[in-house]
Amino acid sequence: MRLSRGFIPTLKETPNEAQIVSHRLMLRAGLVRQTSAGIYAWLPLGLRVLRNIERIVREEQDRSGAQEILMPTIQPAELWRESGRYEDYGKEMLRIRDRHERDMLYGPTNEEMVTDLFRQAIKSYRELPQILYHIQWKFRDEVRPRFGVMRGREFLMKDAYSFDLDHDGAVTSYRKMMLAYMRTFQRLGLKAIPMEADTGPIGGDLSHEFIILAPTGESQVYFDAAFEEIDYLSAGAGGFSHEKPEDLARFFEVMTTHYAATDEKHDAARWDQVSADRKREGRGIEVGHIFYFGTKYTKSMNTAVAGPDGKPVHPEMGSYGIGVSRLVGAVIEASHDDAGIIWPDSIAPFRAAILNLKIGDAACDTMCEQLYAAFDGNALYDDRSDRPGAKFADADLMGHPWQIVVGPRGAAAGKVELKRRATGERLEIAPEETLKRVG
Repeated sequence: MRLSRGFIPTLKETPNEAQIVSHRLMLRAGLVRQTSAGIYAWLPLGLRVLRNIERIVREEQDRSGAQEILMPTIQPAELWRESGRYEDYGKEMLRIRDRHERDMLYGPTNEEMVTDLFRQAIKSYRELPQILYHIQWKFRDEVRPRFGVMRGREFLMKDAYSFDLDHDGAVTSYRKMMLAYMRTFQRLGLKAIPMEADTGPIGGDLSHEFIILAPTGESQVYFDAAFEEIDYLSAGAGGFSHEKPEDLARFFEVMTTHYAATDEKHDAARWDQVSADRKREGRGIEVGHIFYFGTKYTKSMNTAVAGPDGKPVHPEMGSYGIGVSRLVGAVIEASHDDAGIIWPDSIAPFRAAILNLKIGDAACDTMCEQLYAAFDGNALYDDRSDRPGAKFADADLMGHPWQIVVGPRGAAAGKVELKRRATGERLEIAPEETLKRVG
């Protein structure tokens, strides 16, 4: 993308309504614009980040064995009346009526709809287990939407739903999803910690929320240093696999044995048992939540399969959510400085920004065009005729992992300056070396 032609409306001043860092920087860097209370339009730069997060979430869901579907945003109210949640859910649910006076709703979650799809298709225990997921926009009518995409009314969410024959199978599915989540967050460049949580309106008796560390987080968190040391991506010694129940059991034991709690569930007595050199404290933001709730929905919605003895069995269920759009704000909360955003390499809108410090200089223009072509769409070329200071400021604000600076003196000598956004490290190298370093 050429910045001179891009739809990236950056701002020098912070809008008055932005109260937290991520909201300020998302507006200033031109990632989003608010269209109404708690609802945002995603502009090209922000959408690229959103799609990168979505891609990683999808890859890890697929790796776990989950199957992707896509359910409607509008749901019939009778499904929720079957489960008993239609009246109980509260004013966060947007209830609507179509032209035929049928009660409908804009889905805040999909337990009822996926259970209905399941009962139409799956008839035997031989077809279990099943884990279905989708990535879809949701709506919850927050009474006070605030903090930008961190607490909006409309949001992009990955929600998955597992169906198993019995409790042991359901627990295995739960552990698979927990591992998928830890792998996902590690790939996003985040330190995430699973913490025991309340089940809330979803229901059930087993629940964990996933907290990422950020100085501006909404909750105080306490955890064992072990969570900083585990590599969830390797499948060798010390790593974990989705395939073996015994491996998942070992993983789950590690996740639940080491102390981790938000201030709401903090147990001072248990915390005192953690050795002083292992204690970690900080602030955290919730970015995911998983639930096991057994037959809560399959019983209320009369959903059964033929068991091994031919008798009907209500499958055991779980549900698993990741806030994809919320993660954009959460990453910024965890990774920024006074100059702007610092994107992890895996989700950055572009790998690099190419800064032409003297538009019209033949050597600068030629070198920049060659670099821009070599990056094949994965670099933002600042080809504006602005002052160098403005280009540096915007590049830092947008947070691309690398900046390739091309000035007249360097171009004449066949060199560029390569800056790493996260560390500020600078190197003078030949243009062809940038691709090897930036990737």
